[in-house]
Order: sequence, then C-alpha cells, then structure tokens
Amino acid sequence: MTSPHTVRDLLDVDHLAAWVATQAGFARVPGVQYAVRVADDLVLEGAWGVADITTGEPLGTDHVFRVASHSKTFTATAVARLADRGELRLDDPFEIHLAELAGTVVGRVTLREALGHTGGVRRDGTDADFWQLGGPFPGRDALVKAVTTDGLVLGRGEVFKYSNLAYGLLGLVVEAVTGVPFAQHVLSDLLGPLGLERTAPELDDGGGGARAVVGHSALGVADDGRLPVAPVRTGALAAATGFCSTASDLTRWFAAHADGSDLLRPETRRLLQRDESVIDRPHARVRRYGLGFETREIEGRRVVGHGGAFPGQLSRTWADPAGRVVVSVLTNAIDGPADTIATGLFALVATALDAGAPTPEEAAALDRRTGRFASLWGLTDVVRLGSRLWLIDPRREDPLAGAACLDVDGDVLRLPVHDGFGAPGEPVEVLTGDDGRPAAIVVGGLTSWRAEDYERERRAQLAALRARGTSV
Repeated sequence: MTSPHTVRDLLDVDHLAAWVATQAGFARVPGVQYAVRVADDLVLEGAWGVADITTGEPLGTDHVFRVASHSKTFTATAVARLADRGELRLDDPFEIHLAELAGTVVGRVTLREALGHTGGVRRDGTDADFWQLGGPFPGRDALVKAVTTDGLVLGRGEVFKYSNLAYGLLGLVVEAVTGVPFAQHVLSDLLGPLGLERTAPELDDGGGGARAVVGHSALGVADDGRLPVAPVRTGALAAATGFCSTASDLTRWFAAHADGSDLLRPETRRLLQRDESVIDRPHARVRRYGLGFETREIEGRRVVGHGGAFPGQLSRTWADPAGRVVVSVLTNAIDGPADTIATGLFALVATALDAGAPTPEEAAALDRRTGRFASLWGLTDVVRLGSRLWLIDPRREDPLAGAACLDVDGDVLRLPVHDGFGAPGEPVEVLTGDDGRPAAIVVGGLTSWRAEDYERERRAQLAALRARGTSV
C-alpha cells in the first residue's frame, strides 16, 4: 500500500480529471461527478457538466445522486452488524422475523440467500413499471403481497438471481429486529458515525436533497435530445435502491470496508466480500457477487463495489480493500458511462500507484514532456503515471488498451518493442515551443499538435465553412 504522503507525487490529478471530461464529452452525458480516495486522502474530487439540462445548472461536487443499488451495500452491512451483535443470524429464514411470511415459500429463504441473491426470489414483481414512472414503488403491504402471491420463481440456491424484492424484505427485517424504521437505524448506526453527511436512505431523509441532480433519459438514435426524469420515492424498496449520496461520500463509505477497518468483524467483512456466485453468460463479462458486494479484478487488484441504475441515473464504485483505493463515478443519465469511467479511472490510478514514486528531479524531467496532442486521427496524451511516462488515447473506454509505457533514455523517448501494427521500437519526438512547453509530438512519423492549438484551428475552419453556408 502506498503511504498517503506520496500519493500526490504519483498521480497527475489534472490528467485524471481531463480523462474523465473526455469520456463524458464523447458520451454526450449531461453530468459526471467523481472522486478518488487513497487510504484516508481524498486525492481527487470533481464534477463535469450540468445537474439539469433544462436549467443549465452547473454540476457540483456537493450535488446528490440516486445511487440506487449501492443501497444494497448499506443494507448488507446493516444486517451483518446486527449479526455481529448477536441480534440475528445470517442463516435465519425471513419468517423468523417477518410474521407475514410465516409458512410461505419466500418465508423459508434465509437472510444469507437474500443477501447473495440466491434465494430464487422474483426480481421486481409482476408489475415493475415503477422503474419507468408508471406508478409508485411498492410500499410494505404491496411488497409482502408481491412475495407471498408469486414471489419465488426458482429454487433456493439454484442460480444467482438478482432480487430487489428480497432486499426490500431485508429492510423490513432490520426494522423488526431494531424496532425502529430502516432509515432511522441506518442513519444512527452507519451514516452518522461515519460522517456521511450527504448520504441518506431516501432522497428527502437528509443528505442534502435540495442539491439533488435531475436524471435524464438516454440519447435519441438520430439526435442528442434527452428528457428530464422526475424524482420518485422508493417506498419499501429503499433498502434495495433508495439511497442518495455523492461520489466523495461513497469513497468514504467503501474505505470503511477496507482491510483493518472496524465497521465489521474481520471474518464478517471477508464473508460479505468473498465470491458467493460467479455469473458467466455468453458474450458478457464474467461477474462475481458476494453478500451485497460485487467483485472484479482491475489491473491485478481484486476490487469490491457495486453499481446503481435508477430512472435517469447510473453510478459505479470500485474499491481495493487491501490497497485502500476507492473510485466512485456518478452520472445523471440512464445511459451514462459510469462503469466504464470508474473502471478506467481505477486502472489509471492503480497503474500510477504500482509504478512507484519518482524523485522530484525525475518527476520534473518527465512532466516537461507531458500534455495532450491532437491530429486528424484523434487525441494522444503523454502522461506520467507514477515514475513512468505513458502514451494514451483518452477516447478509449479502457485507457490502457493500446497504450504504451515509453522507454526513457535521457532525452530520447521510444515506444517499447513488441509485435504490433503501430510503430513499436520507434522514437517519440517531443517538439518544444517558444514557451518551453511541448508544442507537438511525432509518433511513427505522424505529427500531433498541442490540443488547444489544434482545436482553435478546427473551430476556425468550421466557422469559415458555416460562413459560406455549409451545414457542418
């Protein structure tokens, strides 16, 4: 693990912010809020775009998003803490705590099966149009009716079967065990003690609802038009999808689940974060799930986290419990690239941290060659990640796909030698301008100019075409 006092020497936070902005811009998403935490240090916090396309209100780092299924990490932790205290057992069936479920097939599903989505419970009910504002989210009575009349569709332990209804029932179990409303318990037992001031189990249960973003529909097929999506309460499914938060609060929340933290017993934390299910479907990424937490591997690091999809908003958080690195990305569009940005941002941060810190003299020598450059063929970033210099295409969702870690020999930069269709083994020339900054780079004989200069010329040529009546 990297010590906090060296983190800012390893990370080029300006480049990280520019990379996020590039991804957001190409996706034409209204807004993106993001944060990176390493150990106890919030090393990056930013916002790009607008909170509401109808007003043009700039998006801020304090705007609150619906983080949707991130809620499951809070609910799983609340249940696990009650188990740590001996107030319930993870192998308890629902019917022990919820009298309405006594004698029903769903009543026999255990809390652990519900936490890991292996109870066979229906996902959202037979009428789930509340997900597109076709009616209210179910309240307690509607939830109980949904699971007792037609709630179990597969056998317990048969497959991984994601279920918001099961997590709604877990929220009811928390209420039954504690004797207080779910929101009240979570606020007093989790959010308050951890200082999560902008996080709440529901939009108007605290957490700065006055600064809530507006969600937006997806882009049209032939235009960039989006529709605003009205806010809605989540009723008895708050434990599954109701939570609201900010990117920085979510990094603090997941940091509380790092190795050595005292939020849960070590063995309980490991239980939540280990792989209970592997979801391997054709033509799809292999996914893994524990008890309330998803897992993945990014740049050799095993990470835990969760995504969230809510009407008009998408979000994703990844955390390395061992390395104590957390990245959270929130978007206010139903097609927002939250997962790809969070995964790519984590990859950049991890690569920088793993490279180690250069000396101040080495860092200064490398930084003199960094910048963003553009040509007819696109964009190229020369960026320092830790002690190494990289050539990166910032348009790619995976910033390291096709990227090159440059060999540096004094004043000579060279692409690494390997099989490839690019220019492996060839030098990278950095041309310095009158201001002492890199004015252009030449890679494989092809020149790319300073991005702001290239953009200025591009806009001038567009203006000239429009002045002649050309539609561009």
